[in-house]
Amino acid sequence: MSLTLSALVVDDSAAMRKQLAFALQRVMGIHATEATDGADAWRKLSTGVYDVVLTDINMPLMDGLKLISLIRQSGGAHQQVPIVVITTEGAVEDRRRAMDLGASAYLVKPVQSQQVVEALRSLFGQKAG
Repeated sequence: MSLTLSALVVDDSAAMRKQLAFALQRVMGIHATEATDGADAWRKLSTGVYDVVLTDINMPLMDGLKLISLIRQSGGAHQQVPIVVITTEGAVEDRRRAMDLGASAYLVKPVQSQQVVEALRSLFGQKAG
């Protein structure tokens, strides 16, 4: 029996969402659902089940930091889900804020698909890909 993981990919850039979703599916066999910003992601989290969330920080309506905070404080099914931040914000302070809020990993754009795969493999161990 194979284990199929699912990911929620949150980024206001359609190109970035597609790149990440393609890499997750092609390299790791992870089914990806796309969300256009934190508010869209929060709606999808209320109705779906995801094994990991990959999110940008800078997005309209609700940014990634607010999304991380909501997920970690929700008390719901996704409270413990790994959250990978993929952002252009490379400053130490930005990384610290995201990690303090509950991010599991922090990658700075531009990212290569292999960096994302390696981050997920380290979070999931042998379950992924």
